[in-house]
Amino acid sequence: MAKNIDDVQRIGNDQVDVALKSFDVLSKGVQAIAGEVADYSKQAFEQGSKAVEKLLVANSFDTAFAVQTEYARGAYDDFVARTAKLGQLYAAVANESYRPFEVYWAKVAR
Repeated sequence: MAKNIDDVQRIGNDQVDVALKSFDVLSKGVQAIAGEVADYSKQAFEQGSKAVEKLLVANSFDTAFAVQTEYARGAYDDFVARTAKLGQLYAAVANESYRPFEVYWAKVAR
C-alpha cells in the first residue's frame, strides 16, 4: 500500500514540476512578445511623429503626397516584418512551453 501512495505522490510531483517548467517558459516567452510589441509601438510612434513634422513643413501638395506615400510604405513594411517576427515568437513559445509535457509523456509511455 505504501508503495502505491509513494508512486501516486511521485507522479503528482512530476506533473507539478512539468507544469512549472512549462509555465516558466511561457512567462519568459510572453515577456519577449510584450517587449517586441513595446519596441514596435515606440518605433511606429516615432516614425509617425517624423512624418507629421515633414507634413507640417511641406510647401506643396506634391511634397505632402510624397511624404505621406513614403510614410505609408515604411509603416506597412515595418508592420509586415514585425507581424512575421511576432508569429515566429508565438510559435516558438508554443513549442517550447509544450516541450516539458512532451518529454514527460515520452518518459511515462516507456
